[in-house]
Amino acid sequence: MLFRIIAGASLSLAFLFSGCATEKGMAVLDNPTTVSQSKKPIYLMSVTLRNNFVTAYQPRLAAVRLERKYPSGNTSIVLIQPDLQARSESNSPATGCSYLLRMELDPGDYTLLGLSCLGQSMYVNGVFFVPIQAKLLPSTPGVFYLGHIEANVRERKKNEFRAGPLLPVQDQAVTGASGGTFDVTITDQWETDSAKFQTKFPALTGINTKKDVLPAFNRERIQQWWKDDSFGDLP
Repeated sequence: MLFRIIAGASLSLAFLFSGCATEKGMAVLDNPTTVSQSKKPIYLMSVTLRNNFVTAYQPRLAAVRLERKYPSGNTSIVLIQPDLQARSESNSPATGCSYLLRMELDPGDYTLLGLSCLGQSMYVNGVFFVPIQAKLLPSTPGVFYLGHIEANVRERKKNEFRAGPLLPVQDQAVTGASGGTFDVTITDQWETDSAKFQTKFPALTGINTKKDVLPAFNRERIQQWWKDDSFGDLP
């Protein structure tokens, strides 16, 4: 039994973090001078995840998945992992798991591919992926608000994209990842998010935050992405 727990956890982590990926933590926002003088763009984003299909397994964010494109045409994957300050997690499907994300990136050309998540219990480890595929436009220094992502797992119909891969079969089925799909909305909630960020990270108070809200979720485009290459054969 212990072997199953270890093997399942190892497989989930391997899915999320293997391959040629750069892993980063959240931006440290504890000094207003440091924030205002940063030479890198800092992106703020709030996220709420729920599983209304199999309510016992609420997805918890493991990493924000970005793709960086270089002038040569080469690309690399950047995984940004939430810290304890970012997290407000619940096992309740009504409340879900919420996150206040801060991403400080080297200037460059980035696409936000999506959110890698885990739904776990003592014996089961399910892998979820919330597809976004939206470009981050500004690469100049400053603080930018990307909006609020709300992602809810519901039962999949016909050939809708899956909320997670098929393998391992049992874990993915039990958690609802393979039998579910995500309904996603992206909205501007800066009116309320600004107070949440400033309360949690006082260094943002008085900082000029520019809005660069991600475009609305396009289900048809995401469905085509999944049909063509299963979200880039993650990871």
